[in-house]
Amino acid sequence: MLKIEGARTVKKIKFFPFFTNLRNNAKYFAIVGIGANIACEKKRFKSLFRTLMNDKRIKVLSTSSLLINKAFGYEFQRDFYNAVMFIQTILHARELLKVLFFYEFKFKRKRSFKNAPRTLDLDLLYFSKNIKQDEKLCVPHKGVNERISVILPLGELVQKGRL
Repeated sequence: MLKIEGARTVKKIKFFPFFTNLRNNAKYFAIVGIGANIACEKKRFKSLFRTLMNDKRIKVLSTSSLLINKAFGYEFQRDFYNAVMFIQTILHARELLKVLFFYEFKFKRKRSFKNAPRTLDLDLLYFSKNIKQDEKLCVPHKGVNERISVILPLGELVQKGRL
């Protein structure tokens, strides 16, 4: 079995993984990274999925399994649960980022310090074919190509043809 430094295990729960062929006429596609390491992560991921499925601006097309991996940055904390989600949306990148921040707030995310433990972390990893960078938005997300928390879940979607 392949061992990757920092990766602990992969778990499957309801909605993770998920896939649908049904698309709508929304103009944009995005990949969103999901992370959490404060208790009840699996319950929170399921709740987030249901919340996004009820948001008329966003259509969830696929999700990866959950990757449990070692915390990075600030390492004196619980392991992280991570996944990626492929979505279709009517929102431009900046609007989508605002919606993601709203959902972090709704799920009680606190930003006490850099890389702090969190109830929910939503990152806009990729947005259609766009590259944007300013003080509020960076697409592709910084460090996206070096993080196992993105590479492994995204690789799962690519391998299964779900992008």
